[in-house]
Amino acid sequence: MSEEADKTPPAPLGLLAELTHRCPLRCPYCSNPIALESREGELDAATWGRVFVEAAALGVMHIHLSGGEPVSRRDLPDIVAHCAEAGLYSNLITSGLGLTQALVERLADRGLDHVQLSIQDAEPDSADRIAGYRGAHARKLEAAQWIVATGMPLTINAVIHRANVSRATKIVALAVELGARRVEIAHAQYYGWALANRAALMPARAEADAAWAAVEEMRIALEGAIVIDHVAPDYHARTPKPCMGGWGRKTLNVSPSGKVLPCHAAETIPGLEFWSVKDHSLADIWRRAPAFNAFRGTEWMAEPCRSCDRRTIDFGGCRCQALALLGDARATDPVCSLSPHHDVVGRVANRDSVSDAAYRYRAAPRSFEKA
Repeated sequence: MSEEADKTPPAPLGLLAELTHRCPLRCPYCSNPIALESREGELDAATWGRVFVEAAALGVMHIHLSGGEPVSRRDLPDIVAHCAEAGLYSNLITSGLGLTQALVERLADRGLDHVQLSIQDAEPDSADRIAGYRGAHARKLEAAQWIVATGMPLTINAVIHRANVSRATKIVALAVELGARRVEIAHAQYYGWALANRAALMPARAEADAAWAAVEEMRIALEGAIVIDHVAPDYHARTPKPCMGGWGRKTLNVSPSGKVLPCHAAETIPGLEFWSVKDHSLADIWRRAPAFNAFRGTEWMAEPCRSCDRRTIDFGGCRCQALALLGDARATDPVCSLSPHHDVVGRVANRDSVSDAAYRYRAAPRSFEKA
């Protein structure tokens, strides 16, 4: 296969629209970058509408409205309406803070299709400590009731780490109680703030394994009642996950200011050039932007990936994880058992899982505007 053919991308299926980096919570595993984009640089609703039209023409089917906290956008109902007008399935990814019953009903009326609500733990005090916001858990439970009452499907998302790993099954039970149709139990992935807090977040191997087994048992027991999506802990795997389903193959992110990224953490990789929707069409960015073509296909790979039978399955693993653990974004993801640096993962996991480090919280927000 030629390098040119190797890099020809299929149509993307999903687009993550990061409407803002503003958020009332300070979760220590936040996937947003350490340096946040300002409110002043955020794209307006009309520009987002144009991006959604271009996304639909490109083949995108799902728009994930995220942040930060997207509810901090006063024009969120207009943005939701633009999704509906473009014929796109819209999913609001929210902490629930800032939602009111009236706003939930208005979003449903404007065409919102689905809501994903984050839960930090099944125990209120622990949940609030993780979120860095007193009373957050109670407000989330109230928001879940409003969402379910509209008839919109609800997904509960929970990031699993040392503070809540022993209650992973209780979080699943809470999702069932709240009327969710789906629950994501996602072991922390160490980028952004999670990387900065890895020593405070990393559970012991035995804890992670026990939680994994217990949730898998619940998946069988609750089949037909709720869908359980289970994201494995990277540092305990033998084969790496394909980076975003393969770098520049399935999804793309648009930042609050309009930069288009192959994944959340791509800006941590030095030397990549990111194009903006302010200067280029989404189709042009998807097909031609240097950042998207940097790790497409297999031509960029070194051994052992280049000759591996899994090279078109996991695409060498996660580029940002290779950078975080080895300082080289072109290296084989060290999670892979075939990586010459696989032992690095075990050393880091064993060291951090016994650390008594405290959370490094983002600075408290000055304000949070309700829509």
